[in-house]
Amino acid sequence: MHSWTHWLGDTEITLMESYLSFFKNKTVTLMGLGLLGRGVGDAAFLAQHCKKVFVTDIKSADELRSSIDALQNYKNIEFFVGSHDDKLFSNVDFIIKGAGVRLDNPYIEHAHKHGVPVYMSTALFARFSPIKTIGITGTRGKTTTTCMIAAILCRAGKKVLIGGNIRGVSTLAMLTEATSFDCAVLELDSWQLQGFDDLNISPHIAVFTTFYPDHMNYYDGDMARYLNDKTAIYRHQKKDDFFITSEEVLNLIQPEPGKLPSNWVLVKPLAASFMMKTPGAHNLLNAAFAKKVGQICDIEEKTIDTALHDFESVEGRLQFIGAWKQRDFYNDSNATTQEATLAALNAFPPQSTVLIFGGADKGLPFDRLLACLSKSAIRSVLLKGTGSDRILEALPHIKVATTMPEAIQIALDASHPGDKIILSPAFASFGLFQNEYDRSDQFVQNVKNLISGTEDGKCRF
Repeated sequence: MHSWTHWLGDTEITLMESYLSFFKNKTVTLMGLGLLGRGVGDAAFLAQHCKKVFVTDIKSADELRSSIDALQNYKNIEFFVGSHDDKLFSNVDFIIKGAGVRLDNPYIEHAHKHGVPVYMSTALFARFSPIKTIGITGTRGKTTTTCMIAAILCRAGKKVLIGGNIRGVSTLAMLTEATSFDCAVLELDSWQLQGFDDLNISPHIAVFTTFYPDHMNYYDGDMARYLNDKTAIYRHQKKDDFFITSEEVLNLIQPEPGKLPSNWVLVKPLAASFMMKTPGAHNLLNAAFAKKVGQICDIEEKTIDTALHDFESVEGRLQFIGAWKQRDFYNDSNATTQEATLAALNAFPPQSTVLIFGGADKGLPFDRLLACLSKSAIRSVLLKGTGSDRILEALPHIKVATTMPEAIQIALDASHPGDKIILSPAFASFGLFQNEYDRSDQFVQNVKNLISGTEDGKCRF
């Protein structure tokens, strides 16, 4: 197998000139500003490199106040909030749409009708990047695998950019500093990969972790469409690129029997005896993906293993928050499917687990989760939501909380010394919370408050 030694550390300065000329003197519409920081970073980058930037979002000015205020110094930005306007999608050079905007959105269709190109910011970064990219997708495991790969590369002394579907990070804005780095490691959701497909590009090393039902409200229940977006991770790769996945995903992709491409690599979970600080059998598969990337990049085995041994769970993914009165708290707020929550529950003995779950319905099955909760010793509390209402139809005895502090208190009342209290919702966050990050932040802050208010609390952050 060839390695990647020949390009790690190389740069291609000519692409830097390409991206500058691509944006220079352009009038651009940014569709979707949001509150998480990514849109602000995209808008700032565009304002620095384009002639005029129209920022439009269906949220109101009051809702977007913090994001709008962060961009007040850019005089070439004009805001259209509360609704969209057709002229922003016809009288411009191109449009950059947010990841969650549907391809059949009427304003995007209006742009296509008028011959206006529509791009996505992370895909534009990959198109013009002066460094090679490692991309990771999958229904579950992509964030942890992304961070594990970055940890291995950094342990080996490489300078790494981390972007894609990362909270608060504008990947597009990283173009300005990319030449100082060896490679970019990008977490890519199915929506961002639509942008890659449009540009006929894929990452140089692509990892596809898992595939389960998710986002069916966006895909109108069509799993084939969801899978098609995901497979853009490798669809446009060149002969010297690599695709890494599992046998389970391979069976879904169904390449021609007996003709697995030579640069496709299958991995199995690392042995259970492989010591890591991150709990859960699913993380042994994530670590296997990361290890294979390290091997392809010719990093020494000892360096790879040490990085994985020392790796700690990332935010919202079975993340240890702290201990209070011999109860350990774990934040798994990013678990928004039954598969993700079941993975968290399988990491600990059921008799010592108290689960906080529930939220907004995404139209996904939860039959296996119901079976697990019905037959095991796991105690649980529901956060109020449309998905929780469906759970209550089958398990009416579960207590329901209308706030995060109430949910934590109910969980504490049901717990014993030595228990694990886990927030692993299995549903979306909307309803009680602004988004999944708000849900995560509220859980973490309330646990921190609990710990800091006692003498015997032991907090590790």
